[in-house]
Amino acid sequence: MKLFPSLHALALACAAGCAAGSALAQDATAPWLPAPAQVAAALQAQPVVRAAAERVQAASATQRALEVGSHELQANAGVQQRHVRDEQRRYHEWELGLSRTLRLPRKAALDRQIGDGTYHLARLRLEDAEHQVARRLLDAWMHWLRSSALADETAAQSQLLERERDAVAQRLALGDAAQRDVDALEAERATQAAQALMARDAQAAARHLLIVGFAPIAVPDQPAPLPDPTEWLDHTPDWRARILSESAEVAIARSASRLQARTAERARAERTPDPTVGVRILSDRGGRERTVGVVLSVPLGTAHRSAIAATETANAHATEAEAADVLRTIEQESWLAVQTAHSTLAQWQALQQALAAQTAASQRTHKAWELGEASLSEYLLALRNLHQARLAETQARVDALQAALRVRIDAHALWHSATGPQEGAHDLSENK
Repeated sequence: MKLFPSLHALALACAAGCAAGSALAQDATAPWLPAPAQVAAALQAQPVVRAAAERVQAASATQRALEVGSHELQANAGVQQRHVRDEQRRYHEWELGLSRTLRLPRKAALDRQIGDGTYHLARLRLEDAEHQVARRLLDAWMHWLRSSALADETAAQSQLLERERDAVAQRLALGDAAQRDVDALEAERATQAAQALMARDAQAAARHLLIVGFAPIAVPDQPAPLPDPTEWLDHTPDWRARILSESAEVAIARSASRLQARTAERARAERTPDPTVGVRILSDRGGRERTVGVVLSVPLGTAHRSAIAATETANAHATEAEAADVLRTIEQESWLAVQTAHSTLAQWQALQQALAAQTAASQRTHKAWELGEASLSEYLLALRNLHQARLAETQARVDALQAALRVRIDAHALWHSATGPQEGAHDLSENK
């Protein structure tokens, strides 16, 4: 039964993205990102990843158990004493038997397929656990970068106001400024200093959470300068197709559906019971009579076996529908991730232009204030607007970088091993 369409079209669509592998590997060594070796160690150290790795070992044991089967040799023995009244004698008698239930060939083949599928599904879940941790690492890392950038900008604004206050205080001493100007600048500086302290506290908290959550990663005191987001949004690969083809969630849903289909087929096969074959040896009348025989027993199928088969078949149909829903969800999420990357990049470019215009306006207002053509309140308003424009541009820059990196992580082009999900790596192929 063919449960799903082939991934051949998706594989062709993402060929261009796979060709850019060398460039993607270089991206991972960017100075403002954690070192790839540290990222790999941090992913493996996460409890959820370690748990998934242990479940792979459990699945491997299950695979071996299904391969050998659950039927074992059964030995039985019995002794009895026979009293023959006519002969007025007692005879010691005994019986030995050895038997085993034989698994039918079709059932054995299905068990091997189920074992292979169980192991492969556990491997996919391990990969998905690493992927989810990579997402969490990205969120924590970018939160630290964002809080650091905002803290630096707020501190720079506080230092600027402090210099302006000192300059106006010197002018006051020379009789070239009013005390109210010094008071206004001091109030503005004190307010900005409080904001700078809060920003530094937020930066320290973000760094602490990153260190605690991902201990193998060496987090510097200050991050490297952030790059231009346009360098990280490559339009060449078909990112949506690559996200779909590399999605462990889609692979898990499809593999789980195929596995359940095999389980249902195995339940239907169980309606034909396995025969039990054995050898029986008896010693009667004190050894005067010996019997050697072959025993064959076959359970009679009941409605219970049919009910179990119907249950597993319904479960197979349910998992098939669930897999289709997962595919639709990942299609929607992949579109949203790529769209968000393009949208945040456009927002950053617009805010960059706004920052340039606001910087020019602030410089003109500052010059006018020094020449006495503008009031101090006008200059302070210009400084506030410039500060807000810088904060907005910094926020948008980090958001654009985070959205671009999220696309690469979902496409397994960053912080992932070279091998992606291999749905056909086991016996649960679509056409079996």
